[in-house]
Amino acid sequence: MDQRTLQLFLALADTLHFARASERCHVSAPTLSRNIKQLEESLGVDLFLRDNRTVRLTAHGKAFIEYAKLSLQQWQQLKLSFEQQTEQLVGELSLFCSVTASYSFLYKLLEQFRLNYQQVEIKLHTGDPALALDRVLEGHEDMAIAARPDHLPANLAFCSTGYSSLQFIAPIGHGEIAQQLANCQRDKQETPWQSLPYIVPEMGLNRKRLESWWKKMNIKPSIYAQVAGNEAIVSMVSLGFGVALVPQIVLDNSPLLDKVQIISAPFQPPAFEIGICVLRNRLQDPLITAMYQTAQSMSV
Repeated sequence: MDQRTLQLFLALADTLHFARASERCHVSAPTLSRNIKQLEESLGVDLFLRDNRTVRLTAHGKAFIEYAKLSLQQWQQLKLSFEQQTEQLVGELSLFCSVTASYSFLYKLLEQFRLNYQQVEIKLHTGDPALALDRVLEGHEDMAIAARPDHLPANLAFCSTGYSSLQFIAPIGHGEIAQQLANCQRDKQETPWQSLPYIVPEMGLNRKRLESWWKKMNIKPSIYAQVAGNEAIVSMVSLGFGVALVPQIVLDNSPLLDKVQIISAPFQPPAFEIGICVLRNRLQDPLITAMYQTAQSMSV
């Protein structure tokens, strides 16, 4: 079966959106639709249910995902076994990370990797860091830059590349929250943590750190908004909507750094350990091994 068709199928199965899938695969939407239709005709079943508004996987489509992934992995491994005879590592690696990680931790990693493996193509996808581990566990990406969870799944390998402390931030200016904090500082009063509105992540380790902190502080928080992505959280804080807990590295790389202030807390939530994660059984893949070993060499 044509490998490109399988890649198009997996992109649509992941996004459930023809426009986004065609953009990811660099083909037109009609080309994508034609390939999917031909695939369904060759199989004799419908893989997707679609109407003018939605695209959904059928039971056959869900079952076909595993075949497509396994077929592509085996094809990649076969190609690599042939290419290794030339002593030049080539192929494609998919990586997932947050926008901030793409120009901090990942930038340094790829800079080193490219010195030795110029022929390896990197497919980079960015998004909410809370999704990073699931993207690898579900097979959407080969590897991801992520914060190490308190309990790392047994089937994941994790190589640390650095750390980031967590900071509470608040807006600067003449808004209600900024003025309230300024008055507390002027009158040498404690920060009114109980009454402040919070901008929080929708999910992930940062959310868990914050919930643990609330519990220790005996706070029943007023949550103003739940947001996907630390960059968006900093933006909402800078606009005066609330306070938030974010990684220091996000602040260091934020264009809104001068519009927020760090506020000290009675105790700080534990720092994030940032690293590269991959399924352990994928470490047999020479491409993945090369990237993982590059990360290990940088962590020494």
